[in-house]
Amino acid sequence: MAVKEAIPGKGVAFEPDPRWSPTYRVLRGIFHALMAIWFRPKVTGKEHVPTAGRVILAPVHRSNLDFGFAPFCSGRKLFFMAKHQLWRHPAFGRLLLDLGAFPVHRDAPDRESMRNAEEVLRRDQLLVLFPEGARQSGPMVAELLEGAAFLAARTGAVIVPVGIGGSEVAMPKGAKFPKPLRVHVVIGEPIAPPERSEAGRVARSRVHQATEELRVSLQAVYDEARAASR
Repeated sequence: MAVKEAIPGKGVAFEPDPRWSPTYRVLRGIFHALMAIWFRPKVTGKEHVPTAGRVILAPVHRSNLDFGFAPFCSGRKLFFMAKHQLWRHPAFGRLLLDLGAFPVHRDAPDRESMRNAEEVLRRDQLLVLFPEGARQSGPMVAELLEGAAFLAARTGAVIVPVGIGGSEVAMPKGAKFPKPLRVHVVIGEPIAPPERSEAGRVARSRVHQATEELRVSLQAVYDEARAASR
């Protein structure tokens, strides 16, 4: 009888600790410095990111580099969803947990990752979530997944759209090493969470509406970021 292979990241214990551990502080500082030297990111609209409270930072996703520009958007501690395959190596998985990342299984509905994301927000923290899901290509923001709006509805978090221009050229799909090109980041105004009814519920139509509002805002900041990077 064949032994069933364990799914990487499944059942990982994640604790959204808002404190900056020494590991987090040192590695974030090193990574921030490397990204600053290599890509010289120019950020517009940083004042749109609340300095406290429940926030979903929602960037476009065109390159594996994109998560690395989130620290330039806010000085707060960041929490991420990361693809579960990164937990294949236990030691690296533990390091990711220290850095505020937790696994998401993108090939099927993942209630565990959504519970972790909701817990991050209920502790008044900042969650980085790519509303397009996996990496996309091209200038258009297509139909979004509804995870960001759903979490906003559940927790009352605001959603902040982030356009990233130039990352797809610096490191497109299949590239082994990034080019040292300047990247532009444009942060849009926060989008309020979907309104609740008098009974305290959020209609599905409100989640759809918030998702479409995010798509339009994300397209606008992405267009601006791309134009600046040319």
